[in-house]
Amino acid sequence: MAFLLFFMLKWLEKNLPKIVLAPAVGLISWFIYGFILWTFYISFTNSKILPKYELWGVGQYVKLWKTHKWLIAVDNLLIFTVLFLIICIVIGVILAIFLDQKIRAEGVLRTVYLYPMALSFIVTGTAWKWILNPTLGIQKLFIDMGFENFTFDWLVNREMAIYTIVIAGVWQSSGFVMALFLAGLRSIDDEIVKAAKIDGASLFTVYWKILIPMMRPVFFTSFVILVHISIKSYDLIVALTQGGPGISTTMPALFMTQTAFHKSQVALSAASAIMMFMAVAAVIIPYLYSELRRENVR
Repeated sequence: MAFLLFFMLKWLEKNLPKIVLAPAVGLISWFIYGFILWTFYISFTNSKILPKYELWGVGQYVKLWKTHKWLIAVDNLLIFTVLFLIICIVIGVILAIFLDQKIRAEGVLRTVYLYPMALSFIVTGTAWKWILNPTLGIQKLFIDMGFENFTFDWLVNREMAIYTIVIAGVWQSSGFVMALFLAGLRSIDDEIVKAAKIDGASLFTVYWKILIPMMRPVFFTSFVILVHISIKSYDLIVALTQGGPGISTTMPALFMTQTAFHKSQVALSAASAIMMFMAVAAVIIPYLYSELRRENVR
């Protein structure tokens, strides 16, 4: 009996953390993976305002890709993602190189560049909505300064409104990319830089030919994070343009919520959610595979 009690105490001591965490892990798994599977199933039904569990085939996916608003949302997502990705990485790399020169007040500047990332996209969208409003922001400022013919009405221009989303998104996320690249640059052995300078390489050559090519893992990480942010962009759009003017800045996340809660087409909304999930998975899975392969090589 004493041996059995001793064995149970030892087993409990060894597995206590797992026992304590098991309920939380179970709930999290259910509310994440369980609802992903539920959404996937619902996308194959003909559910409207309430879910129906009779399978209806791939009709919702066919309907989705024939919906004009969804096609506009996908086009907007492609425009936003490409510009957001390129501009954030370019600005992030430039700022990282600038701070890597160990200038004075580096800590203050790093904080200033990173500060936007501490804000929610709702705050960012609201702030830029004021800044870009033709009657309140940049346009009014220049007109008051005497430039009466100056116009900057992108926020209310159907052709240019999507670029206001890019501006706000870049302002928020480029500092985070800078931090990633700065950490990558600081992790490189100084002896490499010193050896290159001894061989006569200029500062530009050191960064362009030596250091930046060594940043491939950082580029890949930045790419994955930024694409993930762009695909799930919702609150920034709601705060800044609400998908307008018209549907000119609607993107898949906004389409999904409007379809589910405004039009009561649950199955169609689920189909759009699964398409977004597949897009994210197409980015995340290769990244995880690359990381795991690198760990195995090490």
